[in-house]
Amino acid sequence: MYIYIHGFNSSPQSVKARQLGGYLERQGRGAEFACPALSHWPREAMHQLEALLHRSGAAATVLVGSSLGGFYATWLAEQHGCRAVLVNPGVDAHEGLKAYLGPQQNLYTGEPYELTVEHLRQLESYSVPAITDPSRFFLIVTTGDEVLDYREAVARFAGARQRVVQGSDHGFAEFQDYLDEVVAFGDGEP
Repeated sequence: MYIYIHGFNSSPQSVKARQLGGYLERQGRGAEFACPALSHWPREAMHQLEALLHRSGAAATVLVGSSLGGFYATWLAEQHGCRAVLVNPGVDAHEGLKAYLGPQQNLYTGEPYELTVEHLRQLESYSVPAITDPSRFFLIVTTGDEVLDYREAVARFAGARQRVVQGSDHGFAEFQDYLDEVVAFGDGEP
């Protein structure tokens, strides 16, 4: 099972989620894809993801997390021992999102909400200062990411498989060009 974890103010309609879901569908593996619409509250989002992980079986699950979804995927992989592909992940989301405190709106659903200090406290409880098994992680970052400094992720995931893509941006529309590699990693191929 591949679980795509969308980022901050995103949804299952994100470009990367649709690219991965479409790729698996074309491979005849559409039933192996899930992408839940996550709550903006970190604790609720994590409960949603853990429930899905328990249903699919952590050992047989690959998490693919983008941005804030990469932050969530890191904690889940550490807790449950599954593999994770991290795409321009938020390394310390509780710190990075401080600049966004205040009114927010989901880019896809239009749902308004207020990003509060309580959101940041909840995020901090899922922080992973160091990974324990780099072989479970595949990091894909873009040097042109205008939101996050890719070098922080490269350092945090030292020892993990890494693909540093020159240029692009935080949205990484070229993600589809790396799906063979993503799924090969997820399937356990060398």
